[in-house]
Amino acid sequence: MARSSRQSSPQFSGQRTHPVDEVLPVGKLALYGFQHVLAFYAAAVIVPLLVGNALGLTHDQLVYLINADLLTCGIASIIQAFGIWKIGARLPLVQGVTFTAVSPMIAIGLGAGGGVAGLLVVYGACITAGIATFLFAPFFSKLVKYFPPVVIGTILTIIGLTLIPQGLQDAAGGAQLIGHPAYASGKNLAYALGTLLFILLMVRIGKPYLSSLAVLLGLIAGTGVAWCLGDVDFSAVGHADWFGVSTPFHYGMPKFQLFPIIAMVVVMLITMVETTGDVYAIGEITRKRVDNTTVANALRADGVATVLGGVFNSFPYVAFAENIGLVRMSRVMSRFVVVAAGMIMIAVGLLPKVGAVVAVIPHPVLGGAAISMFGMVATVGIQILGKVDLREERNALILAVSLGAGLLPSAVAPFFDRMPADVKAILDSGITLGGLTAIVLNLFFNVFTRRTSMEIDWDEIEDDAADGSAVPGGSPTGFAAH
Repeated sequence: MARSSRQSSPQFSGQRTHPVDEVLPVGKLALYGFQHVLAFYAAAVIVPLLVGNALGLTHDQLVYLINADLLTCGIASIIQAFGIWKIGARLPLVQGVTFTAVSPMIAIGLGAGGGVAGLLVVYGACITAGIATFLFAPFFSKLVKYFPPVVIGTILTIIGLTLIPQGLQDAAGGAQLIGHPAYASGKNLAYALGTLLFILLMVRIGKPYLSSLAVLLGLIAGTGVAWCLGDVDFSAVGHADWFGVSTPFHYGMPKFQLFPIIAMVVVMLITMVETTGDVYAIGEITRKRVDNTTVANALRADGVATVLGGVFNSFPYVAFAENIGLVRMSRVMSRFVVVAAGMIMIAVGLLPKVGAVVAVIPHPVLGGAAISMFGMVATVGIQILGKVDLREERNALILAVSLGAGLLPSAVAPFFDRMPADVKAILDSGITLGGLTAIVLNLFFNVFTRRTSMEIDWDEIEDDAADGSAVPGGSPTGFAAH
């Protein structure tokens, strides 16, 4: 394909607003934003539930953690998508609590005695690690050259493959039903499959508006069918409070201890790799140029959000891979949709009754929608890998060994049970282990040997988007050798 001059490209010459920066009508912003909230909600509340239950918190304390999490998610997402000074990537990225931090936070909390006392130590570590992330962001962004397509594509593929089992578990009824006869029952699988088929039907119809709302309509339809069959209970909505505010340092002043802080800083370093991959993935989907400055701004937003998490009784934050799949499916690229989603999250965080309405969506229905979205995350990774020369043995080994490492924690969990607690807290995550493996192997095979690597060619992406020859879901990203 002939390459046109970037200066003459109408897509980026100021004659037409890039889809990422397009401000949609209020009605569409609300609808698309609500779809992001629904897609994000289950994953958002699972972390406070896991941590709170592990630390032995009461039911009321758990509810408070969930509301605080949603409130902070909303603020963090607005900062990331809208951007303030050099904070925020100004891309349609939703911020959520990172799963990578779950095991370390539980270890830190239990080591401090559990309960509220454990939470205070966790919050002290979060605040310190968030500040460190903010300060280290510009230096980390300069390391992007060590993340060629073989690394970024592998990490994104691992993220998708790691998330898909969570969607499948929800499709079976949710983790809370494991060991119960209802787990993986025919009814649960029917709800999940019905929701997934409904989403596929909406996309198949081909109407752009219906396709962009496919996930939202699927969740509504699945919940409606479940309600008609008596499997949705709205009684919790009536018992929920109308209004509740998460106040700073609700449980007391955070406690700052050295080893928990070190552990959380290590966790944030790992999540910085994840956010870097997510930023490149959303750039790939939206055809928006991503450079070191964009990555640094995104990482600063992670740092600020994590500090806010420690202050407002929540946890460390990262750009959420789950919603990248939704952007890919819906093809709605406006970052202001995420801003609208952030406002809705804040409202849900302040209005427990609204949150209770969202919470009644059955796990199988959520699982059916999640399978398609999480699979899309892996698809973006595969799309990037499509430009990597996998006939070259070294690149093939980076991918092969990293995939094996990424699947190890879920395939052989007892292996990590025999590790020291501090080591387990860091490595017992497929995303963490697989991502670190890809980075180390790339250094070993390509960087230390000074071999030529492939980098994303953003000029080609922009030119393709300008002349209409490449759209999300179309041809893969272009890469250039350097």
